[in-house]
Amino acid sequence: MAMTQPKPTTATRTKPAIIDCDIHNELDSIADLYPYLPPRWLDHVKTYGTRGPSGAVYPRFLNRRADAFPASGRDAGSEVALTAKQLLDEWNVHYGILNPLTPAGSQLSPEFDAALATAVNDWQVAEWLDPEPRLRASIILPFEHADLAVAEIERRASDGRFVQVQFSGRPREPMGRRKYWPIYAACEKHGLTVMSHAFGSGGQPITGCGWPSYYIEDHVGPAQSMQANLISLAVEGVFERFPGLRVVSAENGFGWVPSLLWRLDSTYALLHGEVPHLTRPPSEYLREHVWYCTQPVEEPDKPASFLRLIEQVGADRLVFASDYAHWDWDAPDMALPAQLPDDVRRKLFYENARELYRL
Repeated sequence: MAMTQPKPTTATRTKPAIIDCDIHNELDSIADLYPYLPPRWLDHVKTYGTRGPSGAVYPRFLNRRADAFPASGRDAGSEVALTAKQLLDEWNVHYGILNPLTPAGSQLSPEFDAALATAVNDWQVAEWLDPEPRLRASIILPFEHADLAVAEIERRASDGRFVQVQFSGRPREPMGRRKYWPIYAACEKHGLTVMSHAFGSGGQPITGCGWPSYYIEDHVGPAQSMQANLISLAVEGVFERFPGLRVVSAENGFGWVPSLLWRLDSTYALLHGEVPHLTRPPSEYLREHVWYCTQPVEEPDKPASFLRLIEQVGADRLVFASDYAHWDWDAPDMALPAQLPDDVRRKLFYENARELYRL
């Protein structure tokens, strides 16, 4: 599908163009999906509800930005018109990537999970992508069931408004495992990015030593899961087998990236005989294939230290994300230090994402 770049309105032309890589289009309730479910699965969800693995859900995490609740009384982030006005228009967002956080992708019944994912994607088309041409979307998948996930990718791949597939931050196995490889093959075939979003649970705790006691632990914890997934992707040889694959880490921060790469390479130097399928140090695969959303930003006290961090991660590997309409979202004018060089700022706010998503 040929795409033309949306034109900013007169009111927003004074602000630099932005690509926002993490916008949450929320369901007001599961009933929003009823029109998109076949009769069998509509009856199923009304009778039995949804059933995913056990995992902690904290009330505050479900809170949204206080002024993002529409006048209709629906949940914040659940109406495209307010999202367009409050985010796209206000901040001159040329493109926004939708990442819906729904029960789809985590259901224990494979067929129901697939039906729910299809319904979410149909809902995105009808109620978000069709009304608002500046939006692009993530394909929601039953990613624990590769055959069903690939079928959904094939169903959506011809619609260029879908630019990536979405994994939760804690799938049932590390993301490098072979069970997920058919998904990666389909993504490489169709030029789709693989995005892992913080939180969600395939039954795994967010830490390496069990379930935490407090929300603050859970809120800080996603970086642990993402590091484990990136190690798995690199060491299992995913990037060696799928050299065209692109991966995005969303809402996991990025301050931890340099130390992870250093540790990986130093360990590889000692134990490379165990993984002869790798032809390069792990850091080279990750530097070539992985991008990181800015939100949440780990900002050192000294601006010079932040610039050094960007240099170590790679100024071409960071993409701006607001996390709208969640309570801890990042406004574009407050998210990053004002002292960033203009060329770095342009990369982070626009150019890197344009290249990544081929917009």
